Amino acid sequence: MVIGIVPVGSDDVGRVYADDDPSSPGTEFVASGPVRTGPPRPGLLQLVMAFGMVCSVAALFIGVFAFGLSGLQEQRSQHLLYADFRGLLDPSSTVAPSIGGVIRPGTPVALVDAPAAGLHRVVVVEGTTSGDLLAGPGHRSDTPLPGQKGASVVVGRSVTAGAPFAGIAALRRGEVVRVRTGQGAFRYSVVGHVAIGHALPTFRSNSSLLVLVTSEGSGWAGKLTSSNLVYVVARLDGAAVPAPHGRPRTVVGAAVQGHNDPSGWLPLLFWVAVLTGASALVWRAWYRWGLLRTWLVGAPVLFAILWAIGNAAMRLVPNVY
Repeated sequence: MVIGIVPVGSDDVGRVYADDDPSSPGTEFVASGPVRTGPPRPGLLQLVMAFGMVCSVAALFIGVFAFGLSGLQEQRSQHLLYADFRGLLDPSSTVAPSIGGVIRPGTPVALVDAPAAGLHRVVVVEGTTSGDLLAGPGHRSDTPLPGQKGASVVVGRSVTAGAPFAGIAALRRGEVVRVRTGQGAFRYSVVGHVAIGHALPTFRSNSSLLVLVTSEGSGWAGKLTSSNLVYVVARLDGAAVPAPHGRPRTVVGAAVQGHNDPSGWLPLLFWVAVLTGASALVWRAWYRWGLLRTWLVGAPVLFAILWAIGNAAMRLVPNVY
């Protein structure tokens, strides 16, 4: 008796027959063992198509991140920064807020309120690169802090990362902008808008200007395609406080308003490579573990990698968008 011999073309594959002759024509042995489930083994063409699909998913996620998820990230960052800054302003705090010298990028340095522009207790961080502004508006490091003598420049995004400065172009002459720093509370009055290439309004040597910078245009698409910047200038009501020595005299090109950060290319390519490798491991796990277990383990990992890709890509977006 021969077991496991099935005539070719039979619909009864997998059934056991007895007393068949293995030497008879039209028969073949059917290997026993576990039935393979999961994705097919990829060839070269499938690998190329899979890599293209990975890149397409990454590009789609970057768009979702820029106009949606980055706003959630900015809100969380603002919540944490506000708690930190309030703690520093507390009279019982043993650590004072940074007010001068070289300040580490990302450090909270001011609170801004401008109801007419939709700004309510918005935390300003030190630094104006595209990466710095993912957490909120940034103070340009080579200018004095708000309230100090001179012209203080604060840059914010108008479309992505929560668009905190989307409404500053609506500020009109006489409207109030309030700022709180480690040196006290300051009240500014808007004096108008300044076009690119024009000089700032004159001010007394013991006074201060606050310059709010972002992109302008009609709707988010217009702001992304517009090459113009909007400068809203406000003058301090009252006397300015001294600015401590040791402030940087220049900033890198990526910190200039309207510029992006080219150094974001390296982490972007790195995380795309990581995503490709992780996708290959998930594909292999699908074959060994099945779809459900692979999804439960692999989805959070892939999502975290995509989030890192989104952050890296945002550094390539100009800091005012």
